[in-house]
Amino acid sequence: MNSHSTQFVTSRRMSAYEPIHQMSMWGESFMDNGSLNASASLIMDADTKLDNQSEDASQGLLGPSSKYDQEATRPTDKVQRRLAQNREAARKSRMRKKAYVQQLETSRLKLVQLEQELDRARQQGLYIGSGLDANPLGYSGSMNSGVAAFEMEYGHWVDEQNRQISELRTALQAQISDIELRFLVDGGMSHYFELFSMKSKAAKADVFYVMSGMWKTSAERFFSWIGGFRPSELLKVLLPQLCPLADQQLLDVSSLKQSCQQAEDALSQGMDKLQLTLASAVAADHPGEGIYVPQMAIAMEKLEALVDFVNQGDHLRKETLQQMSRILTIRQAARGLLALGEYFQRLRALSSLWTTRPREPT
Repeated sequence: MNSHSTQFVTSRRMSAYEPIHQMSMWGESFMDNGSLNASASLIMDADTKLDNQSEDASQGLLGPSSKYDQEATRPTDKVQRRLAQNREAARKSRMRKKAYVQQLETSRLKLVQLEQELDRARQQGLYIGSGLDANPLGYSGSMNSGVAAFEMEYGHWVDEQNRQISELRTALQAQISDIELRFLVDGGMSHYFELFSMKSKAAKADVFYVMSGMWKTSAERFFSWIGGFRPSELLKVLLPQLCPLADQQLLDVSSLKQSCQQAEDALSQGMDKLQLTLASAVAADHPGEGIYVPQMAIAMEKLEALVDFVNQGDHLRKETLQQMSRILTIRQAARGLLALGEYFQRLRALSSLWTTRPREPT
């Protein structure tokens, strides 16, 4: 009698997402060797041996099959999880894109509305934003689109600053972790840096508008220096709000204040020199001739330097904020940003109170 044979085909992956398992079942066949007169004992022994072999073959088949099924299922589960993650990421991306498009559309509508309001104001003989220097009569014939865009962006900037101030105040009262607090501090710093970038673009459109601080309230303009706050004076205002400071911190803040004053003096001297140069260029040649085109061309070239002064002033303000964030701890920096924001809020409130104050009839 010949021994039986078994054949086993392992599972194979047919594609990346739908594995197909193929398996051929084993068969058994018995062939007679032609001896019909074999003894009964030999026949019984052969039957017993065949039964044992069949049982071993069955166990060998079922055991590995279950193991292979489990191993084949694992990559399938992994692929399904990956597909689910991809679908979720795609859904979030579509939501962000939709929100961004809606925000752009809202900003466009607000800009159109602002331009319409400015047009109505000009028709009524008023001029908003650029002062009374657009034409010889003192009224503007056209609105600078760069200035209009800046005014709209600055309004959003103030709203966002108010939200951040409220969030910082709540976070400090709740004693949140330093990691969470650092996230808020970094956001507040970036918000001021965004303002400096906005001002740089607006200065290219109308540098006199930025320098005069027409986009600020009256009380803020009173403390304005080259279109913004004076860093050394602001340090004096904030320092009492940051105490107690360590000895090394006090030394670092004092050194920073001195550096700010030196840089401010250099910029102020440069501004004074620019004013003298500009006045000399405008007043060149003999008056009364009625021809001043060459003088205006020279003066226009000198005014290009004024944009650089605005950028240098904001650069000094940015450097001061960054240096203070390095000197202070994360909680001190949060208190400093809160104090800075509340300081500007109070100046704006003071302007509002001054504008609406009761007046005696003339």
